[in-house]
Amino acid sequence: MSLAQHLGELRKRIVIALIALVVGMVVAYFLTDWIIWAMTEPIRVVAAQRGMEDKVGLMYQTVTGPFDMRLRISFVVGIIISAPVWLWQLWAFLMPGLTRKEIQYTIGFVAAAVPLFFAGCYVGWWVMPHIVELMATFTPEGAANWFDSKYYYDFVFKLIIVVGVSFVVPVFLVALNLAGIMSGRAILKAWRVAVLIAVGFAGLATPAADIVSMLMLAGILVVLFFAAAGLSMLFDRRRAKRSAAALKATL
Repeated sequence: MSLAQHLGELRKRIVIALIALVVGMVVAYFLTDWIIWAMTEPIRVVAAQRGMEDKVGLMYQTVTGPFDMRLRISFVVGIIISAPVWLWQLWAFLMPGLTRKEIQYTIGFVAAAVPLFFAGCYVGWWVMPHIVELMATFTPEGAANWFDSKYYYDFVFKLIIVVGVSFVVPVFLVALNLAGIMSGRAILKAWRVAVLIAVGFAGLATPAADIVSMLMLAGILVVLFFAAAGLSMLFDRRRAKRSAAALKATL
């Protein structure tokens, strides 16, 4: 396609993704009461553990704070709900002019990426309460834990989104292999770097004192990386066999 056609295709994909995001935001807005109650559960746990229900809670520093928080939650949850649509649009733009076999790969990409993204979001949601409860144990005696609503929101949803996206990265490695950009062997050779990145990311996403959560998250990421490398090497072997068979047929 020409540059103008590429730009037109990009605009089309962005518009579809934005429409899906808006629909997701509308649906999410009606769920904000339940979401706020669920995400503040760790705060209530901390208050009950310390016997300081009147000194532990969520704090809004501005008049519009409660409404702003609902909009922010609607936006992030809208991104999560619309993930199947915008992941498909991203893949469809990066891989134009697909053959029938490549279409099968595309379906496989979405079928793998979407569950992994939601699985990552779930892991982030599972880790979050442990972080809040653990960090509250460092509060000195007599001090109060009033969590700023904006900061608390950023902490919760950035953690969920980042962990969700990290679970999809191995699928993109397989996609690069299918596109002929990276071989499975090249992906596998980078295992030391991948393990280091996984441990570093897990260390940032979880508190330093919560070693169990850090090791679990790092372990999941490492397993996903090796699964992507193994699958890519399998694809490379199949391509090599087909090439050898085609060469043999021409001789």
